Formats: sequence, C-alpha cells, structure tokens
Amino acid sequence: MEQLFEFQDNILSSAPNLKERYLERNIDWSNRLIAIKGARGAGKTSVLLRHILTGNRNKPDVLYTSLDHLYFSSHTLLETADSFQKRGGKLLILDEVHKYPNWSQEIKNIYDSFRNLNIVFTGSSILDILKGKADLSRRVMIYDLFGLSFREFLEFETGIPFLSYSLDDLLANHWTIATDVNLKTKPLEHFRNYLQFGYYPFYMEGINAYPSKLMNVINQTLESDLPLLKNVEIAYIPRLKKLLYLLAVSTPVQPNISKLSQLLETSRNTVQLYLEYLHDARLINLSRSAKSGYAVMAKPEKIFLQNTNLSYLLSEKKPDIGNLRETYFYNQLAVSHEVSSPSSGDFIVNGKYTFEVGGRNKKQKQIRDIQDSFIIADDIEFGLENRIPLWLLGFLY
Repeated sequence: MEQLFEFQDNILSSAPNLKERYLERNIDWSNRLIAIKGARGAGKTSVLLRHILTGNRNKPDVLYTSLDHLYFSSHTLLETADSFQKRGGKLLILDEVHKYPNWSQEIKNIYDSFRNLNIVFTGSSILDILKGKADLSRRVMIYDLFGLSFREFLEFETGIPFLSYSLDDLLANHWTIATDVNLKTKPLEHFRNYLQFGYYPFYMEGINAYPSKLMNVINQTLESDLPLLKNVEIAYIPRLKKLLYLLAVSTPVQPNISKLSQLLETSRNTVQLYLEYLHDARLINLSRSAKSGYAVMAKPEKIFLQNTNLSYLLSEKKPDIGNLRETYFYNQLAVSHEVSSPSSGDFIVNGKYTFEVGGRNKKQKQIRDIQDSFIIADDIEFGLENRIPLWLLGFLY
C-alpha cells in the first residue's frame, strides 16, 4: 500500500499547471461510482489529478493509482480497496482500468462491500463499461471526455475565460456571442493553430514534439488498446493502419467498401468492422444517413478523421480546406448532438437543423428552401441572420 501512496505523491508533485476542462463542471462527484471514458491523450488523468489537487484532500482520504502499476501483479484490486478503507480511505481513483483483467467484477464487489468508499475510474473510449463481466449499469455514472474544444483552446492561449452555449442559444444569438468574443480577443488569429495542434491538451508540453506524441497516441491505440479490448490479432494491425492512412488522404469521402476490401485484401464485413473499431477508438467519425431504418446502418455515408489535428498529421500534403471545415464541424457538434448526412446540405443535426459548410462566400443555393437551415462560413468574424462563423461552433462545450 505504501508503494501506491508514494506513487501518488510523485504524480501529484510532478503534475504541471493543470487547466480546468469542460467535463469537470458536469460531473456529480458525490456519486459513489463514476466512470470517465476517453481516447488516449484526451486528458482523463489530468481531470483526476485536478480533482485531487483542487479538493485539498488529505493523504489518508484519497488514493490515486494507475492499474498498470506493477503493484497489481501481486495484489488484487479488491484487497487494495479493503486495506485503503481500513486506513480511513474515502475516495479511490483508478486510472487505466482496462489494464486490469477482472476490473468490472472487482469494482462491483468493492462498490457493494464498502459503502463508505467512493470510486472514480477511467477507461479507454473503446471500453464498453456496461458489457463488462459484472453488471455495473445500475451503479455507475458514465462520462465521456473529448479533446479540447476551440473555446477551451482559446482560454488556454489567452487566459481569458469564455462561456459555452447550447446549440439553440448559439444559433439564435450568434451575432451577440461572436461580438462578445471578438471584444476580448481575435478568434481567427488562433483558429488555424487550433485546427493544426490544439485538440489534444498535451500540445501545451511543446508544439515541436506534438506530431511525434500524436503519432504515438495513434500507434498505442492501434497496437495496444484494440488488441486488448477488441481482441484484434496483432497480425491485423498493419491492415488497420493502412485503412486509417487510406481514409486520411481522402476524407471526408463516401466510402467504397468493396474497393477498400480489395486494397486491404480482406472481406467487406471485415472492413466495416475495422471502421467501427477506428470509430470507437476516436480516430475517425462515421456520418450515417439521416434516413431511419436498419439498412442505412450497414454503411456510413461519409467518413471523417476524428479531428483536424489528425488531418494535418496523416495527410501527405497540406489538408484540403474543405475537408478541414467539415471535419471540424462534425468533431465539435458530435460531442453532444446527433449529426448525420441529409439529402440536401452537408449535415443535419438532431434531425432538425440543416447546415451547409464552406468559405466566407458560401451561397444559400443548396439549402434555400429548407426550414431551420444555416450557412457555416469560414474566415468571418461575425455572421448575419442564418450565416454563422465556423469558429463559433467551438463554443458548444
């Protein structure tokens, strides 16, 4: 047990100046069992450490540990929790829970046995918490952590706090909101930087090292997380990497599953399965048809990289600006909204709002006769009527 407290002390003492993330305000920390899911590099560990540091907790009350610690090669999670609560422990924080073989059963046993102990744990975005060996559905509150919104990036870069807005509020009051932001800073001066290196919080550790760290995120996700959590054989990882590369040089694109299966020398069903794996790993986004029914779920209408930073990293040359705009739109909206592909326009959100995405001179032609439709225009500071600045969609979380 002393090893774990020493590990915690080292982690906390070496923690950088941690910034508040949007999710922290949404979590009800009073719940006895909390799960935080997210992709590699999204900042899950930082959220946990900030919760400890801002709570001014005493050492005996809280224990943070990562479940890939060597301590757990000879100790079970259940006996660790037992020893901790006997020492007066009240909050057990478990990072990288998917690295522990029997995590769901032992967490359930801890929850049921030690009613004065709160548990917070993190896991990969690939992890299906509710399909673990033990039923946690009636016990756990699950939260998803995504990468930085443009609003968060702007806060980190300028030191100026900015509010987030609901989609309805933003659509109705976009001119007022954009005016308020532009009075405090010039968002367009920061927007291109965000598209290139602002999505993952570790950009603050140094921009020069950012591409190599982001590539490491991709490799670890494909080479470690997918084999562990989806039982993907190591021999098939090169195919997944090739698929991601093929998508990177062409997205957003209407996928030709047959062509992809030929290029990867595998079946159509396997390609579709690989696409779902990459989506669960938050390396790509799959845009489905706005039509209802099971048939349309067989193949996505469009495929995007999950965020624009991946576009810059994986593209052979400078990413196409149209691709970047649509990738950014989908990335920022899909955090808390249903985004799909309509028959007219680029996107339909929540089955209600239709959007056409383009440059500053984008015309209304394709959506002129569609109710609740909007032009999302790049390279403008302010909008007018149904024309809204692209950067402003980064203020939804």
